[in-house]
Amino acid sequence: MKPTSKTGAAFITTGTLTGAGISSTVGGIGIAGSFGGVGIGAASVTAAGAVVGAAAYGAFKGITEGDTAAFGAMGIGAFGGVGLYNVVGGIGFVAPKIGLAFGIGTVPMAGIGAVLGLAAFGVAKLLDDSEFKETPMQLFERMEEKVLQNDYYLEALLELSGDDLNAKFTALEVEEELKQLKTKINVELPQSKPKILSITPQVTGIWQCVKTLRGHTATVNAVAIHPDSKTLVSGSNDRQVNLWNLQTGKWIYTFSGQAEAVLSVAISPDGKQVISGSVDRKISSWQLETKKYNRTFSYLNSPYSHNGFVNVLACSHNGNIIVSGSTDKTIRIWGSYTGTVKRTLNGHTDAVLSVAISPDCTTLVSGSADKSIRIWDIQTGATHYFINQHLAAVNTLAITPDNQTLISGSADSTIKLWNLQTGELRCTLHHHSTAISAIAIHPEGKIIASNSQDGIIKIWNLQTGKLLETISGFSPLAFSPDGKIFISGGKSGNIKIWRQVQSGDDLPLTGEWWEILGVEPKTHPKDVKLAYLRLAKLYHPDINSSVKAKTAMQVVNQAYQKFQQQLNTHN
Repeated sequence: MKPTSKTGAAFITTGTLTGAGISSTVGGIGIAGSFGGVGIGAASVTAAGAVVGAAAYGAFKGITEGDTAAFGAMGIGAFGGVGLYNVVGGIGFVAPKIGLAFGIGTVPMAGIGAVLGLAAFGVAKLLDDSEFKETPMQLFERMEEKVLQNDYYLEALLELSGDDLNAKFTALEVEEELKQLKTKINVELPQSKPKILSITPQVTGIWQCVKTLRGHTATVNAVAIHPDSKTLVSGSNDRQVNLWNLQTGKWIYTFSGQAEAVLSVAISPDGKQVISGSVDRKISSWQLETKKYNRTFSYLNSPYSHNGFVNVLACSHNGNIIVSGSTDKTIRIWGSYTGTVKRTLNGHTDAVLSVAISPDCTTLVSGSADKSIRIWDIQTGATHYFINQHLAAVNTLAITPDNQTLISGSADSTIKLWNLQTGELRCTLHHHSTAISAIAIHPEGKIIASNSQDGIIKIWNLQTGKLLETISGFSPLAFSPDGKIFISGGKSGNIKIWRQVQSGDDLPLTGEWWEILGVEPKTHPKDVKLAYLRLAKLYHPDINSSVKAKTAMQVVNQAYQKFQQQLNTHN
């Protein structure tokens, strides 16, 4: 191709990318008129951008070469625009996402026609200067075909780039990792590198599933992580308490003895004791090092710990007490190593579903199926105050490391943040669409994770309430004490281990394609693609130039290709 034809290609490409940027910014666009209304998708807006680019090239050639044919083309196009207006009547553009709506009169229609005419002139000049023997109409048809085929790759580019148009398209023709994807969708990209190459999007990190633990034969109800962040304990409906190595994902040991499903587990702050609560109304404990059974926590002369299911357990940070909540509507405070009850708290009118102990070990919070939250003084057992602002059961509670904020999750699908000292509501998070099952706070206190019953996990900025990330998984949830690992439940008794990765991390990407992409095997294809794009945003060569990133991107691409092959096999 001649240098001048490269210039023309650059004009058209720039217009195409600008059209893509407009589509990503304003969302859905439509044309409405006396003929009715039609929507314009991202591909159509991209095509419009290409036309404007061609028009700009036409103007460039007309001015630099003094070619009067350019003005003739504009006149013909303007006349055609007026004719179209006279046929279809009034026309308007609408963009609901940004609240935009305006009409197009005869004069603007003439202007649009002039742009199209100038575009035709630009394409004609491009053809004259190139090696291609095509008519303008043939080239436009070829452009339209490419734009339509570009829809998938366009979405990937927009997702990878963030909102900065200057950083969207940097050296796209050099990615070794995406060659097969480009070939499949037959996208032609500009061969000239943009001048701006130094802009790097700010990536705070994402949570990537690195292991899936398979060992339980029924739903996992609870997890607890050892203070050293190397060991995990899980309790399940299969009546087992399993011990896992978090580094390798391997099963270590099974603590047996519960007669019914295990609903709650905890590890003492010193890391020496494993505690579980069960449907059999008992709280049991074992020595972690020797794996020997310790005792059942007993109430008075009863062989049971509660008169109902032991739904939840919590250890105080100083290791002195263990708190349990039960379907018998009571909360009990136990000596950690004696297993004897110190106090029983009454007040809830339905099952106690959640408890949390403040980091300073002075305050106990409980949530119930009676829709209420109660804040207690641990030393005296007195009720500080009572909250009754949720519309359904309070399933989960957490307290921030600074002792200032209480977080509650309810079956009413909301998460509420409260001032722990006063009970004042600070804000409500609404993005979940079904009942909240679990909440976990990162040890730094800056982010929280929440899960709803539909298998959606959301990561939030605790200070701003901004939604940072959405991933796939179930309750229970837990962050490791060092903050590097996040645990969630999976389907069919599985447990998922997540790791927060930065763009420079050496991520151990191994396993099945769904493990690498951080999804379930039967996740909807759209969600699989989103997971792929999230990882590409970290490891794409345009963003991350490290050798580690290149290797990771290759593994991610291979995983996504395996998914596509499986999808094509089943279709």
